Amino acid sequence: MSVTLVTLGCRLNLVESEAMKDAATASGLSDIVIVNTCAVTAEAVRQARQTIRKIKRDTPDKKIIVTGCAAQIEPERFAALDEVTLVIGNDSKTKRETWSELAQSLRDEDHAYPRVRVADIMAVTEHAPHFVSAFSENTRAFVEVQNGCDHRCTFCIIPYGRGVSRSVPMGDVVDQIAKLVDAGHKEAVLTGVDLTSYGPDLPGSPKLGQLVKAILKHVPDLKRLRISSIDSVEADDDLIDAIASESRLMPHLHLSLQSGDDLILKRMKRRHLRNDAIRICTELKKARPELVFGADLIAGFPTESDEAFENSLRLVDECDLAFLHVFPYSPRNGTPAAKMPQVKSNIIKSRAKRLREKGEEVLVKHLQTLVGTEQEILVERGGLARTQCFTPVYVSDRFEAGSLARVKIVAHDGKRLTI
Repeated sequence: MSVTLVTLGCRLNLVESEAMKDAATASGLSDIVIVNTCAVTAEAVRQARQTIRKIKRDTPDKKIIVTGCAAQIEPERFAALDEVTLVIGNDSKTKRETWSELAQSLRDEDHAYPRVRVADIMAVTEHAPHFVSAFSENTRAFVEVQNGCDHRCTFCIIPYGRGVSRSVPMGDVVDQIAKLVDAGHKEAVLTGVDLTSYGPDLPGSPKLGQLVKAILKHVPDLKRLRISSIDSVEADDDLIDAIASESRLMPHLHLSLQSGDDLILKRMKRRHLRNDAIRICTELKKARPELVFGADLIAGFPTESDEAFENSLRLVDECDLAFLHVFPYSPRNGTPAAKMPQVKSNIIKSRAKRLREKGEEVLVKHLQTLVGTEQEILVERGGLARTQCFTPVYVSDRFEAGSLARVKIVAHDGKRLTI
């Protein structure tokens, strides 16, 4: 007799899932499973369908409601699945009236509720923040400060699932983080679709760096502030200054790099070139030596030559990356890249494998630099903790989830540190 959330994809989905769970539970709904889908790759969509079928096999009496980016982009495809009761779009999914109206329709058969409730996401120009009082399954608190994207990278389908860029007012963000700190969270993570585009739709056009400094100033009890993935070329001066000088802003940045080759970057319609990425990593590392970088990289983008791929491999060292998130390119219908000359699938797989092997190599190198040091860790659940630079650490159950601890790193196993 409960509401179950299955969250696929990004950290933004985690925030929205918490909001949906609160709203659906408050409406009196029960015996439902909400699947919050991802559409970043064709594989993500396939996994969403597979997950839905498995849920129905395991819990045949539950009603399955599908939402998220994949449902927003391809609503009829999910509505056609026999296992699915309802499909709800991204703009409706966190609104309390969505779930109260659904609860009413399930109690009263005469109260009509459409099987597919998906509106035009591009028509949404204002942002209602999806704030929650606490995160039950995570010791870190995720705070949505921005949604949507105005850019059109040729490989990306996400703007069609999220709509135009829109921001949450700074005062609302500060208030939310203060409440999460009062609820016991020691770390907050700022999330969004395109974080560095924060602010131009707000009065005064603040930027992300201004928001970061406001949070650190007005929430002095917040122990750790973290930024999720950013577009490095759009980092403003205040953000760069905060990264370099604010000790409570964690020394870890995940960069949306995608490729290390200038021609491929232009064909991706990215806003940076390889030297831009190298320059900002070099400058930030010089200003704050403990800073650690992660990055997204795509293997086998259309027209990618052997030389272009080698440029991506070299970029890993030139940007001093420690964490790699490797995506084998897969065409998404409706994107310009899907119409470009495609790289053969076996070559894509081979290049993705080489990038992942490079990722394993640089991770080991990074882990080794921390052996013998003392680190402050935030304890998560399941025997895992994170250093300030987001490096995973094995811990025993004597450490309480949500607590901060100072520990001595004694070794690593190639994936995580040990104490």
